[in-house]
Amino acid sequence: QVQLVESGGGLVQAGGSLRVSCAASGRTFSSYYLGWFRQAPGKEREFVAAISWNGGIRSHVDSVKGRFTISRDNAKNTVYLQMNSLKPEDTAVYYCAAGAGWGPPRDSPHFYDYWGQGTQVTVSS
Repeated sequence: QVQLVESGGGLVQAGGSLRVSCAASGRTFSSYYLGWFRQAPGKEREFVAAISWNGGIRSHVDSVKGRFTISRDNAKNTVYLQMNSLKPEDTAVYYCAAGAGWGPPRDSPHFYDYWGQGTQVTVSS
């Protein structure tokens, strides 16, 4: 069982930066791949970024490439999403998720077993 708690969301102006974090409980954190997803009002949840169990493989959706970076610290049981050059269209609730497995990280929410409660990120124009 893994429990995930996001933090670090907030209000930022367009062009600004924000880092959201997700702290996990459980002793097997390093055996999970981790992902960030987001959901804007009236829209479906969409993939943002994912990282493999050891951080060796990372993927980002095209719309955030070059602006967002996912990373993890297995010693701290934490995954991060550094968001730079934020745009109003990045406004959403951001969720972290964990999926059990040693393989590459997945970009579909169906492959994730545990989810956090979400943290709101609002980018003003």
